[in-house]
Amino acid sequence: MGDPRKSRKTWERPGHPWIKERLIEEMELVGQYGLRNKRELWKAQTILRKIRDKAKAILSLPKEERRERERSLVRFLYNLGLLNSESSTVDDILSLTVRDVLERRLQTIVYRKGLAKTIHQARQLIVHGHIAIAGRRVRSPSRLVTREEEALVDYAVTSPFHERRVSSTS
Repeated sequence: MGDPRKSRKTWERPGHPWIKERLIEEMELVGQYGLRNKRELWKAQTILRKIRDKAKAILSLPKEERRERERSLVRFLYNLGLLNSESSTVDDILSLTVRDVLERRLQTIVYRKGLAKTIHQARQLIVHGHIAIAGRRVRSPSRLVTREEEALVDYAVTSPFHERRVSSTS
């Protein structure tokens, strides 16, 4: 996290802000994934950009060191859920899109699991403390969920939604 007195931006805005095609694409993504504003999209793009920069840096390394670092980065991205298999290559990393990152957000996973009827309701449930991961309440819709945590996403025990779910299954 670093020193709170020396906070840094976690996103970079686009270099040229008024390109019509990009504006249309951004608005579609904001609506499709229920983002609060374009800054959340820019954060996902920055995460992807950093991952791709690491992959490009790996390509310039000597063969032995390259294999080791590539394996490490692929394992990290596989555990995060961005790659489909642990045998992926740098080419697979470079072919990732911002949609892949947005699919790993807690808000999207809550909606895809059927805990919320809409993507916007998923965000509201998270912010209001109705969603938990492994029993711990999480209030950040932009949290990237790992493969291990994905199965543990459910309603919080103190949530009225959890009580309804328990009573309807009994």
